[in-house]
Amino acid sequence: MRIGIYARVSTKDQSCELQVPDLRQEHDTKLGRDVAIKVLPEAFAHDAERLARFQREAKMLAQLNHTNIAAIYGLEDSNGTSYLVMEFVAGETLAQRIKREGAVPVGEALTIAKQIAEALEAAHEKGIIHRDLKPANVKLTPEGKVKVLDFGLAKAFAGDTSTEDMGNSPTLSMAATMQGVILGTAAYLSPEQAKGKAVDKRTDIWAFGAVLYELLTDKPAFHGEDVGDILAAVVRAEPDWQALPATLPSTIRTLLSRCLRKGRRQRFSDAADVRIEIEDAIAAPKDSGAAQAVPASTGKLLLESER
Repeated sequence: MRIGIYARVSTKDQSCELQVPDLRQEHDTKLGRDVAIKVLPEAFAHDAERLARFQREAKMLAQLNHTNIAAIYGLEDSNGTSYLVMEFVAGETLAQRIKREGAVPVGEALTIAKQIAEALEAAHEKGIIHRDLKPANVKLTPEGKVKVLDFGLAKAFAGDTSTEDMGNSPTLSMAATMQGVILGTAAYLSPEQAKGKAVDKRTDIWAFGAVLYELLTDKPAFHGEDVGDILAAVVRAEPDWQALPATLPSTIRTLLSRCLRKGRRQRFSDAADVRIEIEDAIAAPKDSGAAQAVPASTGKLLLESER
């Protein structure tokens, strides 16, 4: 089906669907480039206030201009159908990469993590929080560049609790888990999200830590048989620090523990600090040594201090 000036691209590359319903690769017939189209839920068409709110959010998100962030080109309408036009990013997601090859070597994982941190830093400087950072929302291009997808769309779609797949509603609460939230989102929620509390940029710092942990170990930092178990682990349990590679620099072990502390006041407060730590680790001599395991209690500090 053709939408406006955009023609559907036939492809066998499943990664182009970005693992999100109603998101597909199209060809811009005016500018001669491929784009990703996200059709807004039908509920938006019947709610002028909601659509206006989404338009305001989309306008702000379109101002993000960073090499490691997939760009939003605009919000358009064709015959009553509203849709986002976004940068099409070729390649595979980190989720696909991990599934295909398992744990990512330390050096490559740090290079990927550095680019994710740079994307967070740029967005946070503009007051934009991702809210749904996870391996399925990070792509690796064939040239090896990282592109973070869906920046800020969690907030833009907030309030959409219709009968759609809840995987489209990245910001969740304990109540939302009763509505069929997909497992792939719950494992990367921060404790404050799991409790239904307000979020800030430290929520993205937590998710960053969860993504880096999975890159290095080939398993989620927090897991369980169902969404309720996973969110309980997020709130109460610790990652298996022994699963980290023996060759991982001690500074990165400490970085992970600080990203994944339950009390957000004990986490890194700024993505720039995370980036600098990773840059230092990459630049350090290769024989600088691996670390002692992170104490199991490190993530439990000052839980009562969380705002």
